[in-house]
Amino acid sequence: MNSYFEEVQALLTIVEQQEKQSIKESVEHIAKAVMSDGIIHLFGSGHSHILTEEVFYRAGGLAAIRPIFVEDLMLFKGASRSSQLERQNDLSEKFMHDEDIRPGDVCIVISSSGVNPVPIDVATIAKEKGAFVIGLTSPEYAKSCPSRHKQKHYLHDVVDLVIDNHIAKGDTLLKSNNIPFGSGSTVVGAVLLNMIFTQVIQTIIESGESPPVFLSSNIEGADEHNQKIIAKYKTRIPQL
Repeated sequence: MNSYFEEVQALLTIVEQQEKQSIKESVEHIAKAVMSDGIIHLFGSGHSHILTEEVFYRAGGLAAIRPIFVEDLMLFKGASRSSQLERQNDLSEKFMHDEDIRPGDVCIVISSSGVNPVPIDVATIAKEKGAFVIGLTSPEYAKSCPSRHKQKHYLHDVVDLVIDNHIAKGDTLLKSNNIPFGSGSTVVGAVLLNMIFTQVIQTIIESGESPPVFLSSNIEGADEHNQKIIAKYKTRIPQL
């Protein structure tokens, strides 16, 4: 009954133990960016896109977060279509050209397999624009598959810092009658991102500054508090 829960727990323990240094470095870069009025951009396609929304405009969450939304790469525009589009070389150039990514910003690109051209090129272009780029990916998964990128890159090849989610090939945690099932990437990714951003908030507090954190709109005084934050970031995060 609890096989999935146990596998998730085991995977999170591995991530916690083996990614401490990468998490620490990511917290340092993100905290520095936020305290310098930079923005944290997140990109993912398909199910990875879900994680960009998980931490955006979140009660108790960091406000300086800007998801890169590309509707054609989201599941609601056609699930299998989004998968095919993610495999297209040079597609990223069409939407990344006008993305407001600046030196001093951080960009987190999410792709467990790390083999498809779109996230790889998003990371490359974000670096060219001057951002520090973090890849939330699984090098183990990537090395088990051929890259679809025209230059045979993997996501972990092109980013400044890798956070390994330790997802195995196929993104499944269970197997029965030779049938693999039970994805783990979204659960692990959500925990990792929330872990990182909560540590960023704590780091900013310990520096003596007030972190830009949204309050739940259902508590007293939240609307006024949140509107002040939105006014600060609205120019750079138009989705607010």
